[in-house]
Amino acid sequence: MRYSLIADAYEKIEATTKRLEMTDYLVDLLKKTPKELIDKVVYLTQGKLYPDFMGIEIGVAEKLAIRAIARASGHSETEIEEDLKRTGDIGETTQNFVAKKKQVTLFQQPLTVQKVYETFEKMAKASGEGAMDLKTSLLAGLLANATPKEAKYITRTVTGKLRLGIADMTVLDALAIAYGGGKEAREFLERAYNISSDLGRVAKVLVEEGLEGIKKFKVMIGEPIRPMLAERLSSPQEILEKLGGKCVAEFKYDGERIQAHIDNEKITLFSRRLENITSQYPDAAELLKKHVKAKQAILEAECVAIDPETGEMRPFQELMHRRRKYGIQKAIEEYPVSLFMFDALYIDGKDLTVEPYPIRREFLEKTIIEGERVRIAEYIITDNPEELERFFLLAIENGCEGLICKSIGKDSIYRAGARGWLWIKYKRDYKGEMTDTVDLVIVGAFHGKGRRAGTYGALLLAAYDPETDTFKTVCKCGSGFTDEDLANLPKMLEPHRIPHKHPRVISNLEADVWFEPKKVIEVIGAEITISPIHTCAKDKIRKGAGLAIRFPRFTGNYRPDKAAEDATTEKEIIEMYRSQLKVSTE
Repeated sequence: MRYSLIADAYEKIEATTKRLEMTDYLVDLLKKTPKELIDKVVYLTQGKLYPDFMGIEIGVAEKLAIRAIARASGHSETEIEEDLKRTGDIGETTQNFVAKKKQVTLFQQPLTVQKVYETFEKMAKASGEGAMDLKTSLLAGLLANATPKEAKYITRTVTGKLRLGIADMTVLDALAIAYGGGKEAREFLERAYNISSDLGRVAKVLVEEGLEGIKKFKVMIGEPIRPMLAERLSSPQEILEKLGGKCVAEFKYDGERIQAHIDNEKITLFSRRLENITSQYPDAAELLKKHVKAKQAILEAECVAIDPETGEMRPFQELMHRRRKYGIQKAIEEYPVSLFMFDALYIDGKDLTVEPYPIRREFLEKTIIEGERVRIAEYIITDNPEELERFFLLAIENGCEGLICKSIGKDSIYRAGARGWLWIKYKRDYKGEMTDTVDLVIVGAFHGKGRRAGTYGALLLAAYDPETDTFKTVCKCGSGFTDEDLANLPKMLEPHRIPHKHPRVISNLEADVWFEPKKVIEVIGAEITISPIHTCAKDKIRKGAGLAIRFPRFTGNYRPDKAAEDATTEKEIIEMYRSQLKVSTE
């Protein structure tokens, strides 16, 4: 298969802002892909070589790419750097210089997908002395044989800036249409993806074994399960009503959610974003070796920083000091952790994701040997709103964010990757104003003026709508940023900058700069109001209007642990608005 087929498809996908057209182009590409290459084409379309949990990246910085472009085109690095300043896009700059290369490559061969993928693999695996030179040579070799259009997407891929706007769910839709007989097959593909987190493997099994192969997908140690998510309500009465009159209420700890995969002595820890974070929490892995009876297990826990002197829980932001590559031993001493176990997804050959929550809890209690730093999450079973409120206050008093209330009905299975009314967050009451924070996605920015000239004056923020898999604007936020934040924002957001509004972003405002919906920040405001401008909850409360956060302020908390799809949802914003109304009229 020629790589030019991929480049042609990417060009069409990039040019459209319509999701249906994007899906159609992707379907066409997948249908042209040979069976033995389908997983590779899916990974490349995601901008990677392997699923995220494997932690293998191509790892090419812009400077190295510039060196390779110079070598392939015969132009100077200075010329290329000047053009990059003008375009702001390494792919476009590569295309420009490959189109006007000074030397002709003898015996130029058309690039195949296999050749490109294998070269990317060699680049990703290059290490030690001489690794940078080897990566430069390999990339220059590809660019020397590439057409200008191919070169554009090759360079974007290796520098992690493919930015096609294709979400995983769009790929699943395209696979369902191309090989599953239609969109109705999507639910089976989504289940397989949610329990494996490997879109390439899902594609390969579908193409080789059909839907029957997809239906046989099983939970496996080493493949992280996409985490189940919670909705949000603000009163015990509403929560109990939604959960059938009775529920389990657990402390919601202020830590990092981890999924532990235990295979005898081998422990692997994954973040809620499915990254392998074992190296950052070696002490947590050691704790699990001592406190888990099962030989094989997949367990969920909240990893919480504790004060080494008092044993009291520390806030989430202090735990983020553990997110580093170097100085881990020092961080372990300064920010030790405790584990609060709250779910069992697999134990010694038994898939528990299909079991109701009470059974999963029973397995968890039999599997964990509790100790000072490994405990099962504090919980009660209740049908009483007053008791639920008292337990909520106890959670706050103990340094928690609130409660997670869980269904104990027969349908309370673990819905991997899904948000539903089986789990409900109960955080703080909304007393006529926003006393609780929200996690919003940066989708755009506006240029700063005066003291903020040269950086961004405000960010355009959005909530997530899982029903349409889109991001809807809810405020412009320019308050709460320190001088250091303002200086760092352009650099932090540059890898996600795109030339037009992202296809998954719904906005009536025209930002000066647009971004892929990737970065999540924590915000608080004065209140939630009806808005004629913002698109969050458009037509849901009042026809022609949405909801907006009034006087939003950045809290100082970046949320690297959250994917954009884990941000506060449109439904949650609506619930907060309604709760606010109830409180203000009481």
